[in-house]
Amino acid sequence: MNDISPIPNNEPRLSPYLCVADAAAAIEFYTAVLGATERVRMPGPGGKLGHAELDLGDSVLMLSDEFPEVGALSPASVGGSPVTISLYVEDVDATYDRALAAGATAVRPVADQFYGDRSGQFTDPFGHRWSIASRIEEVPPQEVAARMAAMGDGG
Repeated sequence: MNDISPIPNNEPRLSPYLCVADAAAAIEFYTAVLGATERVRMPGPGGKLGHAELDLGDSVLMLSDEFPEVGALSPASVGGSPVTISLYVEDVDATYDRALAAGATAVRPVADQFYGDRSGQFTDPFGHRWSIASRIEEVPPQEVAARMAAMGDGG
């Protein structure tokens, strides 16, 4: 009998894995801006970073340098990324300001949203888009729908 769970108890079900052109610099950015803590760093060939893992609350962000020979390419190499990574943070305004000060590019300024979050978006210096938010109001689903409908009516 096998007592090993196919889904590890200490790991999240879903973890983004980012490929970046400078993984060491990306780790510095994500720890300084997002408050991530590094838990694993594995060197790769040629002085590159083969694999790293960062804790972000109850989530894990994995990343590595580019390895074109196996198809691991960063957004800079493929002309951008269609993916936006969403992350709740304690203070969206302070996090957004830190991101821009650390070299991120503003996509959408921080603002209150009809569904109860205060959020904004930036593209990090490595080409990955982030949507960061802090919950500011608990809005029941029927109220979200009413607010959305009012927006469609010019409200």
